[in-house]
Amino acid sequence: MNYKTILDKLELITEAIGRSAALLSLLLMLITVVVVIMRYGFEAAYLPIFGFKISSISLQESVIYLHATLFMLASGYTLKHNEHVRVDVFYRQFSQRTKAYVDIFGSLLLLMPVCGFILYTSLDYVDFAWRIKEKSQEAEGLPYVWLLKTLIPTMATVLIFQGVLEIGKNLGFLIGLYPLSDAKQEGL
Repeated sequence: MNYKTILDKLELITEAIGRSAALLSLLLMLITVVVVIMRYGFEAAYLPIFGFKISSISLQESVIYLHATLFMLASGYTLKHNEHVRVDVFYRQFSQRTKAYVDIFGSLLLLMPVCGFILYTSLDYVDFAWRIKEKSQEAEGLPYVWLLKTLIPTMATVLIFQGVLEIGKNLGFLIGLYPLSDAKQEGL
Protein backbone atom coordinates (compact mmCIF):
# COMPACT_ATOMS: atom_id res chain seq x y z
CA MET A 1 0.00 0.00 0.00
CA ASN A 2 1.31 3.44 -0.84
CA TYR A 3 1.26 6.60 1.24
CA LYS A 4 -1.82 8.09 -0.41
CA THR A 5 -3.84 4.87 -0.08
CA ILE A 6 -3.05 4.60 3.62
CA LEU A 7 -4.16 8.19 4.30
CA ASP A 8 -7.28 7.79 2.18
CA LYS A 9 -8.26 4.58 3.99
CA LEU A 10 -7.73 6.19 7.39
CA GLU A 11 -9.87 9.13 6.33
CA LEU A 12 -12.75 6.73 5.73
CA ILE A 13 -13.10 6.61 9.53
CA THR A 14 -13.62 10.36 9.70
CA GLU A 15 -15.95 10.19 6.70
CA ALA A 16 -18.09 7.49 8.35
CA ILE A 17 -18.31 9.38 11.64
CA GLY A 18 -19.25 12.61 9.86
CA ARG A 19 -21.89 11.05 7.62
CA SER A 20 -23.41 9.16 10.56
CA ALA A 21 -23.53 12.35 12.62
CA ALA A 22 -25.21 14.16 9.72
CA LEU A 23 -28.13 11.77 9.95
CA LEU A 24 -28.81 13.15 13.41
CA SER A 25 -29.88 16.43 11.82
CA LEU A 26 -32.98 14.72 10.45
CA LEU A 27 -33.92 13.41 13.88
CA LEU A 28 -33.15 16.80 15.40
CA MET A 29 -35.49 18.49 12.92
CA LEU A 30 -38.26 15.95 13.52
CA ILE A 31 -38.13 16.30 17.31
CA THR A 32 -38.05 20.10 17.05
CA VAL A 33 -41.22 20.02 14.94
CA VAL A 34 -42.89 17.71 17.47
CA VAL A 35 -41.93 20.02 20.36
CA VAL A 36 -43.28 23.08 18.55
CA ILE A 37 -46.55 21.32 17.67
CA MET A 38 -46.90 20.05 21.25
CA ARG A 39 -46.24 23.43 22.79
CA TYR A 40 -48.05 25.80 20.45
CA GLY A 41 -50.55 23.53 18.74
CA PHE A 42 -51.83 21.55 21.69
CA GLU A 43 -50.26 23.22 24.74
CA ALA A 44 -49.34 19.71 25.83
CA ALA A 45 -46.73 18.91 28.45
CA TYR A 46 -46.51 15.24 27.47
CA LEU A 47 -46.46 13.22 24.29
CA PRO A 48 -48.09 9.81 24.65
CA ILE A 49 -46.21 7.21 22.55
CA PHE A 50 -46.91 3.48 22.88
CA GLY A 51 -48.24 3.86 26.41
CA PHE A 52 -45.34 6.06 27.58
CA LYS A 53 -45.70 9.72 28.46
CA ILE A 54 -42.69 11.64 27.12
CA SER A 55 -42.36 15.10 28.63
CA SER A 56 -41.73 18.17 26.52
CA ILE A 57 -38.71 18.89 28.73
CA SER A 58 -37.07 15.59 27.83
CA LEU A 59 -37.85 16.21 24.16
CA GLN A 60 -36.29 19.67 24.35
CA GLU A 61 -33.22 18.26 26.07
CA SER A 62 -32.95 15.59 23.38
CA VAL A 63 -32.73 18.39 20.81
CA ILE A 64 -29.80 19.84 22.76
CA TYR A 65 -28.16 16.40 22.99
CA LEU A 66 -28.58 15.79 19.26
CA HIS A 67 -27.22 19.21 18.36
CA ALA A 68 -24.18 18.71 20.58
CA THR A 69 -23.59 15.24 19.17
CA LEU A 70 -23.89 16.48 15.59
CA PHE A 71 -21.58 19.42 16.20
CA MET A 72 -18.91 17.52 18.10
CA LEU A 73 -18.78 14.33 16.06
CA ALA A 74 -18.83 16.18 12.72
CA SER A 75 -15.86 18.38 13.65
CA GLY A 76 -13.29 16.02 12.10
CA TYR A 77 -15.43 15.62 8.98
CA THR A 78 -15.63 19.41 8.67
CA LEU A 79 -11.85 19.67 8.95
CA LYS A 80 -11.37 16.91 6.39
CA HIS A 81 -13.53 18.75 3.85
CA ASN A 82 -11.89 22.10 4.61
CA GLU A 83 -15.22 23.60 5.68
CA HIS A 84 -14.10 24.84 9.08
CA VAL A 85 -13.97 28.52 9.96
CA ARG A 86 -10.83 30.06 8.58
CA VAL A 87 -9.62 33.64 8.41
CA ASP A 88 -8.22 33.50 4.92
CA VAL A 89 -7.45 37.12 4.05
CA PHE A 90 -4.05 36.04 2.73
CA TYR A 91 -4.41 32.26 2.60
CA ARG A 92 -6.51 32.11 -0.58
CA GLN A 93 -3.80 33.98 -2.48
CA PHE A 94 -1.01 31.64 -1.42
CA SER A 95 0.49 29.00 -3.68
CA GLN A 96 -0.34 25.34 -3.02
CA ARG A 97 3.04 24.84 -1.31
CA THR A 98 2.61 27.85 0.96
CA LYS A 99 -0.90 26.70 1.88
CA ALA A 100 0.52 23.31 2.80
CA TYR A 101 3.11 24.93 5.09
CA VAL A 102 0.45 27.16 6.70
CA ASP A 103 -1.81 24.15 7.28
CA ILE A 104 1.00 22.10 8.80
CA PHE A 105 2.12 24.83 11.16
CA GLY A 106 -1.48 25.83 11.97
CA SER A 107 -2.26 22.24 12.87
CA LEU A 108 0.88 21.80 14.94
CA LEU A 109 0.78 25.16 16.72
CA LEU A 110 -2.97 25.71 17.10
CA LEU A 111 -5.15 22.66 16.44
CA MET A 112 -3.11 20.03 18.28
CA PRO A 113 -2.38 22.08 21.42
CA VAL A 114 -6.01 23.22 21.75
CA CYS A 115 -7.35 19.71 21.20
CA GLY A 116 -4.76 18.27 23.58
CA PHE A 117 -5.77 20.82 26.21
CA ILE A 118 -9.48 20.06 25.73
CA LEU A 119 -8.80 16.33 25.93
CA TYR A 120 -6.61 16.59 29.03
CA THR A 121 -8.83 19.00 30.96
CA SER A 122 -12.07 17.21 30.13
CA LEU A 123 -11.04 13.76 31.34
CA ASP A 124 -11.58 14.44 35.07
CA TYR A 125 -14.78 16.33 34.30
CA VAL A 126 -16.16 13.41 32.28
CA ASP A 127 -14.89 10.83 34.76
CA PHE A 128 -16.75 12.55 37.58
CA ALA A 129 -19.94 12.69 35.48
CA TRP A 130 -19.64 8.95 34.78
CA ARG A 131 -18.98 8.07 38.41
CA ILE A 132 -22.11 9.82 39.63
CA LYS A 133 -24.11 8.98 36.47
CA GLU A 134 -24.93 12.67 36.15
CA LYS A 135 -28.43 13.46 34.98
CA SER A 136 -30.51 16.50 34.13
CA GLN A 137 -31.37 18.97 36.88
CA GLU A 138 -34.93 19.03 35.55
CA ALA A 139 -37.23 16.49 37.18
CA GLU A 140 -38.48 15.24 33.81
CA GLY A 141 -35.19 15.74 31.98
CA LEU A 142 -32.91 13.13 30.46
CA PRO A 143 -30.69 11.10 32.79
CA TYR A 144 -27.77 10.98 30.33
CA VAL A 145 -25.71 14.10 31.00
CA TRP A 146 -22.76 11.80 31.67
CA LEU A 147 -22.99 10.50 28.08
CA LEU A 148 -23.34 14.01 26.70
CA LYS A 149 -20.19 15.12 28.49
CA THR A 150 -18.33 12.17 26.96
CA LEU A 151 -18.60 13.97 23.63
CA ILE A 152 -16.04 16.56 24.77
CA PRO A 153 -12.97 14.26 24.81
CA THR A 154 -14.44 12.35 21.86
CA MET A 155 -14.51 15.56 19.80
CA ALA A 156 -10.91 16.34 20.75
CA THR A 157 -9.84 12.82 19.77
CA VAL A 158 -11.64 12.97 16.41
CA LEU A 159 -10.04 16.36 15.66
CA ILE A 160 -6.58 15.14 16.66
CA PHE A 161 -7.01 12.07 14.44
CA GLN A 162 -8.08 14.13 11.43
CA GLY A 163 -5.46 16.79 12.22
CA VAL A 164 -2.71 14.17 12.05
CA LEU A 165 -4.11 13.02 8.70
CA GLU A 166 -4.18 16.62 7.43
CA ILE A 167 -0.56 17.06 8.46
CA GLY A 168 0.25 13.79 6.69
CA LYS A 169 -1.51 14.91 3.50
CA ASN A 170 0.25 18.26 3.50
CA LEU A 171 3.66 16.70 4.18
CA GLY A 172 2.94 14.13 1.49
CA PHE A 173 2.08 16.91 -0.95
CA LEU A 174 5.31 18.78 -0.13
CA ILE A 175 7.51 15.73 -0.67
CA GLY A 176 5.58 14.46 -3.68
CA LEU A 177 3.76 11.48 -2.16
CA TYR A 178 0.29 13.02 -2.18
CA PRO A 179 -0.65 14.07 -5.73
CA LEU A 180 -1.51 17.67 -6.52
CA SER A 181 -4.84 16.76 -8.10
CA ASP A 182 -5.96 15.22 -4.80
CA ALA A 183 -4.54 18.17 -2.90
CA LYS A 184 -6.64 20.57 -4.97
CA GLN A 185 -9.80 18.55 -4.33
CA GLU A 186 -9.12 18.58 -0.62
CA GLY A 187 -8.74 22.35 -0.62
CA LEU A 188 -5.00 22.58 -0.04
